[in-house]
Amino acid sequence: MTSTAETWHLTAHGRVQGVGYRAACADRASALGLVGWVRNRTDGTVEVIARGPRDQLEALRTWMAAGPPAAQVSRVEMTPADDEGPFSGFRWLPTA
Repeated sequence: MTSTAETWHLTAHGRVQGVGYRAACADRASALGLVGWVRNRTDGTVEVIARGPRDQLEALRTWMAAGPPAAQVSRVEMTPADDEGPFSGFRWLPTA
């Protein structure tokens, strides 16, 4: 297990808006001890910037691939992100 914090940009595709995905994602990220943000995108995806240890980020990505019960996730893309901090907790941002 590594303790070095990484920052990831994740994008969930599929039926991920209007199904409680964003709220559940924020709750999951917070429970994993991650910091960052989540927001809906006008293209129908959900975008996440998350920072924390790799194993917690992997756990978030695994959760995002399933999502909450009403979601139908087709794929989750991940790329390393530039450090956009400082972050305080995990929060929702307005749709972009």
